[in-house]
Amino acid sequence: MAVSETDIALAERLADAAGAAIRPYFRAEHGMEAKADHSPVTLADRAAEEAMRRLLIAERPMDGIVGEEFGTREGTSGRIWVLDPIDGTRAFIAGRPIFGTLIALVEDGWPLLGIIDQPILGERWLGVTGRQTLFNGKPTETRRCRELSQAVIGTTSPALFDDAQLHAFEHLDAQVASTVLGGDCYNYACVASGWLDVVVEAGLKLHDFAALVPVVEGAGGRMCDWQGDPLHAGSNGEVIAAGDPARVEEILEAMACRGH
Repeated sequence: MAVSETDIALAERLADAAGAAIRPYFRAEHGMEAKADHSPVTLADRAAEEAMRRLLIAERPMDGIVGEEFGTREGTSGRIWVLDPIDGTRAFIAGRPIFGTLIALVEDGWPLLGIIDQPILGERWLGVTGRQTLFNGKPTETRRCRELSQAVIGTTSPALFDDAQLHAFEHLDAQVASTVLGGDCYNYACVASGWLDVVVEAGLKLHDFAALVPVVEGAGGRMCDWQGDPLHAGSNGEVIAAGDPARVEEILEAMACRGH
């Protein structure tokens, strides 16, 4: 099933609802707690996901929902809305506006629509399969990178890699111009708008990456796993985003990932 204008409008309303729930907590009392995996969660995370779920249950009762904070709600339509109310909670609690709300529409395991919304800066990227990615309603695109040695790459934290993954990342890091740490989903938005060339991460869940795929690829980039395969609901969480698809093979070679 193709993405409709109604789907897009609903996704935009979900982002609006999440942003309205998040903003009162930013640089204010946010009630941070530690989850079972020791990652932080705040009142803003929960309020934003609850706001989006209310809309979806009211307007798309047959669709499934997968959310970071409140888990899975089964549907019967074959379509799933994948929600991460605050991707980058550590940035949020530190008062740094480089987190984002992620909203994806997934069908048969494949992301068809994605939104990266930064509700403090008022920045929103919308990606839809087969369409040009929009940044605040205007077309945006990745930049070309003539050589890997000229690339600026990003990752949230090397501490999130296991030993083998860190070794692969360090091989890539040694061959690029510069590396930026921190940023979570905001790094992928920067790739989509041509401010960053490559993002490499591991350990991501579906709610972390589903929305990113239509945004980056609709802007002319490519997203894949560390073997170069397209990302889908069954992917293992190893993610590469390249603004220039011509550099993907070099990235994979630098990381020595193929065949492993």
